[in-house]
Amino acid sequence: MSEIKVNSIKGVGASAAAITVNNSDGTCTANLSNRQGKNLIINGGMTIAQRSLSSTGNLYQTVDRFRTSRGNIGSITLTQSQQQLTSSDTPYSSGFRYFHRLALSGAGTVNANGYIGISQRLEAQDVAQSGWDYTSSSSNITLQFWFRCSTNQTFYVAVRSKDGTSQSYVFSFTASGNNTWTKITKTIPGAANVQFDLNNELGLQLDFTPWYGTDYTGSKAINQWSAYSGSAEYPDYASTWLTAGASTFDITGVQLEVGSVATDFEHRSFGQELALCQRYYIEYDADLFQDTIVFSGLSRAGTAKFFTFQLPANMRTDPTITRTGNIRMVNLDDKQQVDGTSNSLTIGGVTPTTELIGTPTGSGDKISFYYNGSISGMNDTGNCGYMMMLVSESGSQLSFDAEL
Repeated sequence: MSEIKVNSIKGVGASAAAITVNNSDGTCTANLSNRQGKNLIINGGMTIAQRSLSSTGNLYQTVDRFRTSRGNIGSITLTQSQQQLTSSDTPYSSGFRYFHRLALSGAGTVNANGYIGISQRLEAQDVAQSGWDYTSSSSNITLQFWFRCSTNQTFYVAVRSKDGTSQSYVFSFTASGNNTWTKITKTIPGAANVQFDLNNELGLQLDFTPWYGTDYTGSKAINQWSAYSGSAEYPDYASTWLTAGASTFDITGVQLEVGSVATDFEHRSFGQELALCQRYYIEYDADLFQDTIVFSGLSRAGTAKFFTFQLPANMRTDPTITRTGNIRMVNLDDKQQVDGTSNSLTIGGVTPTTELIGTPTGSGDKISFYYNGSISGMNDTGNCGYMMMLVSESGSQLSFDAEL
């Protein structure tokens, strides 16, 4: 019987092997470009924007899972938005249709305590169980993304571990020219001090940084892991982009995967991407549903009223619930109804306690509302059916926020 003995199989002109063979036990590792679930980043194609398409607000405002922070940059306005690509944009031919944009209204002020950043925060358990041997320098993750800026300079990305003694890995990137889409790839090895715990808290933070002032920059080595320091997160920044006037910073196609090769981007369906985003944030627009969002409930002893609501996804942890507009409670037996306090869950003077219901503990796909007290304007009917509903009003919303 004939056999072929090789260490690896590599395409002509390829820089990395398609198949690597373990000489000891004969097992092999393949670099597959179309494997599912490889991208640790959620919404890397910027497809989902539940909250808004454009906002001048801070933190989570537009594109899901991407957190924009800014401060102390002068009297200008920073607008974050989801934008559509056209066929003339280079990423379009790779299947991308959206990008995330930061836009300044004018020239910013160079302040030592100024900052602008875009980040995605990953659960520790997802990184710990990703297959990356993160404490080994011979095991890698690879980041890729497309970016475009109106005024080119050297920018920085930081990958930061949050558990144990926080570590960070910083590298620089730049565009091939002003207003030119450029694809960036970077392979990052593990390191002995990197730690990710097995929980649903913040484990890894990926930061794209257009500007940081000198309060946060200094003697920071790049292209290697080192202990995180809030006073030296990056090397000192040029202020070219910040002060140019009406600058823009665009990003899409963000993928972080285990391995030393940047494989093809994992394009997920809209439904798949939305479900992943809804682990962290869910929003209902009541004015679109015309009073059809209904919570069923029962009373146990008249004053104790329990309601449950089915969520579309298993949320990370007990969410912060925000109501914009009114919510209505109905006593079905006595045919009574009471509208709650505007922009609140409080009804008839009683504010509910809320909790996720599900398995495992700390996460779930149902939310319970427990009103313990007499609802002003409504009988305390025991063993009675109750209902809550969102009152349809222009701009009314109900949101569940479990972001990291």
